[in-house]
Amino acid sequence: MTKKQRALAIVELLKKEYPEALCTLDYDEAWKLLVSVRLAAQCTDARVNIVTEKLFDVYPSVEALALADVKDIEDIVKPCGLGPSKARDISAAMKLLHEKYNDHVPGDFDVLLKLPGVGRKSANLIMGDVFGKPAIVTDTHLIRLSNRFGLVETKDPKKVEMELIKLIPPEESNDFCHRAVLHGRALCTARSPKCEACPISEVCKRVGV
Repeated sequence: MTKKQRALAIVELLKKEYPEALCTLDYDEAWKLLVSVRLAAQCTDARVNIVTEKLFDVYPSVEALALADVKDIEDIVKPCGLGPSKARDISAAMKLLHEKYNDHVPGDFDVLLKLPGVGRKSANLIMGDVFGKPAIVTDTHLIRLSNRFGLVETKDPKKVEMELIKLIPPEESNDFCHRAVLHGRALCTARSPKCEACPISEVCKRVGV
């Protein structure tokens, strides 16, 4: 079985197991997802959702966050860890959106990368979830699973992204990443993967295919 064949088989198996491929960060506007994904660095989505509920209640718009004192933002986002740096990035990004982009998140990958605190992972999530574009979001779950499945042999996020672009059909890429997160949490965990209960085991490189 080639890597391409394995990738296509895994896409279909994950579809059956997780028919609803949804982002686990709560948001109803693009700028809120931008803030949430910055807070999600080294923090669980569940905790981020609790923190952003309060943050967006206090600052309900791009303009409100752009005009907020960084220390006040930090006080709210502190439970997500790395409070000072996350607050600075959020403040700077919202200021840029307010002053340059009329409070809108730009739908251009390269422009997104120029926003404070936005890397390839965040930009891909925005492009995929907000703008419906093909996207490979290389979070820790996707990197771990892609290696275990035998699709890649690297833990470098950008290299994983580039390799998966060759293997995963563009129209499936964003949903595939969300399903990988769900699978990584449910069965293919970091320390004790439940291979005996895994629907991917028939094509997974880890179990001898």
